[in-house]
Amino acid sequence: MTSTAPLFTPFACKSLKLKNRIVMAPMTRSFSPGGVPGPDVAAYYKRRAENDVGLIITEGTVVAHPASSSDPKVPRFHGEDALAGWKRVVDEVHSVGGKIMPQLWHVGITRRIGSEPSPEVPPVAPSGVSRPGKKVVEPMTETDIADVIGAFAKGAADAKRLGFDGIEIHGAHGYLIDQFFWDGTNQRTDRWGGDLVKRTTFAAEIVKACRAAVGADFPIVLRYSQWKQQDYAARLAQTPGELEQLLKPLADAGVDIFHASNRRFWTPEFDGSNLNLAGWTKKITGKPVITVGSVGLDTDFISAFVSKGAEQTGEQHFDRLIEMISQNEIDLVAVGRALLIDPAWALKLRDGRFSEFQAYTAKALGELV
Repeated sequence: MTSTAPLFTPFACKSLKLKNRIVMAPMTRSFSPGGVPGPDVAAYYKRRAENDVGLIITEGTVVAHPASSSDPKVPRFHGEDALAGWKRVVDEVHSVGGKIMPQLWHVGITRRIGSEPSPEVPPVAPSGVSRPGKKVVEPMTETDIADVIGAFAKGAADAKRLGFDGIEIHGAHGYLIDQFFWDGTNQRTDRWGGDLVKRTTFAAEIVKACRAAVGADFPIVLRYSQWKQQDYAARLAQTPGELEQLLKPLADAGVDIFHASNRRFWTPEFDGSNLNLAGWTKKITGKPVITVGSVGLDTDFISAFVSKGAEQTGEQHFDRLIEMISQNEIDLVAVGRALLIDPAWALKLRDGRFSEFQAYTAKALGELV
């Protein structure tokens, strides 16, 4: 296998200084009863930080809006008790030299009517549809939209106050912000809808509000995707030109780093180029990017759980990953299930113990599925 040294070089963006390019991807766990992250959550993240993960992005943590959550065990990013829990997480990660950002999240129309923790509150969505042709609720009002934007800004301000190293805004996978991006769920004719550029307005306003709340030097990451959990084949942009229409307003609004979510990081995004979604994002915007998608495994996470199996990634995929870093196609690499399974994954990779973490991952995946 090609030397992994490029993955273990420093990275900097504004106030964020990382010792390496390994990022822990956000992974929902539902281990926070009442929405409050406890000491076990702090210990969970600390274990990854002390095992050489450069940056931790937390599981999705919901903003202070009544319809933001669909699971009472998903952590909140509001309320004194939850924020005290997150302060403990930050302190534990920082105590071992780690860096951490919360992922701020609103689930939107993926929340079913009657869901806890607020069963009396209906879900919200740009046009009230959960997928093309399926109306569930009335479209969001201007007041609804303003409230959500304010909730993200409040979350950003709290993140900085608590000592986090930046924030990630969850704009991917068919959740609320992505519902504004996608024409399948955004059929509005006002300033919040229309063509691809106009459909970025909601996300851009959230980014601007967060920037105003945290100042110029606090990093803002935006995660986005082509695919949706409502439609795995959905695409926001069919061409590089359309991708530029999507990304430019977001970069101009103040995104510092784009986290481009693929199901498989090694898959080229458009015909005629080897660049994946992150690579195209960097080429178009000039901004640093995080690539993600089955790093450490040969099967994307959806297929793995449907087929009840996944295998550790072969050396050829690591060679491609390292090439992407070395050629400056990408800047950071987010790792999900492999780090969930093995807190020491990054250390083993750094120390050349490839066969050791392959064996560990294979055993753990067998137990998991």
